[in-house]
Amino acid sequence: MTSLPVTPAILTQPGSVAVIAARGRMGAMLMHEGRLAGLGMTGFSRPFDWEAMAKDLKKAAVVIVCVPAASFLETVKAVCPLMRKDAILADITSVKVNPMKQMESVWQGGIVGTHPLFGPLLDRSQDLPVALVRGKNCPDEAVQLVAQLFEAMDFSTFETDADTHDMAMARIQNMNFITSLAYFAQLAGQKELMPYLTPSFRRRMDSARKMLTEDGPMFAGFYEANPYSQEAVRQFSKFLSLASAGDIDLLLSRASWWWKDQKHS
Repeated sequence: MTSLPVTPAILTQPGSVAVIAARGRMGAMLMHEGRLAGLGMTGFSRPFDWEAMAKDLKKAAVVIVCVPAASFLETVKAVCPLMRKDAILADITSVKVNPMKQMESVWQGGIVGTHPLFGPLLDRSQDLPVALVRGKNCPDEAVQLVAQLFEAMDFSTFETDADTHDMAMARIQNMNFITSLAYFAQLAGQKELMPYLTPSFRRRMDSARKMLTEDGPMFAGFYEANPYSQEAVRQFSKFLSLASAGDIDLLLSRASWWWKDQKHS
C-alpha cells in the first residue's frame, strides 16, 4: 500500500494557504480539495475587500492567484504589498512566460508558477499532474513546499521552465482548440450534411461542444496569451499541405507514433 506524502505543518496552520478568487471554478476546486486534505485554506473572492484582506494575508505562507490573464497583473500588484515577506507567490494560469515575468516584476520573494493540467471537475481514475515553474532566485525549499501542497491533495507534480511549458501547451491545449474551432467553423451552416453524420463525427462533436460553446472565450484567451501558439499553427499548416498533396501514407505513418507501444489484436 502506498503511503500518503507527509504534509509540512506550516501548510496545515489556519490561513497558511490563501486562494485569490476562491469562487472561480479552479479556485473553488483548490479550496475544496485543500480542505479535504487538511490544509489551512483561506479564500478571497471578488470584489476584493483589500483592507479586510490585509490582516488575513499576513498569515499565508503560500498565496495562489486564480484570476484570468486580463486582470492578473493588476491583481498581483494589489496582493503583493499585503503578503508576508517570506511568503511564496503562485498562480495557476495555463500560460507561464508572461505571468512569470509579471510576478517577478512585482514580487521579490519566492515565486512558483503552477499549472494544474486538468479542469475543476476531477477524474480521480487518472493521474492529475501539476506543472511547476521556478521563479528567478526561488529557493528549492519554496518549490518543494508548493509541490507538497499539491501532493497533499493527491495531485502529482513535475518541474519545468516557462518556455518549455508554453511550447508544450501551444501544441497540446491550443492546437486541440484551434483545429476543432476551424473544423466546425468550416462545416457550419451546411444543413445538407446532416443526413450523413457518422458515429465518429458525433463523438468528435460531443467532445468539442463544451470547449467551443461554453469555454470558447477562455480557450481563445489561452491561445492569444501563449507566445508559441502561432508557431504551432504554422507547423500544423505544413502537415495540412502534405494532406492536400496526397501524402496520406506519410501522415498515417507519422501519426501512428502515438500507438507504437500498443499491440494489434
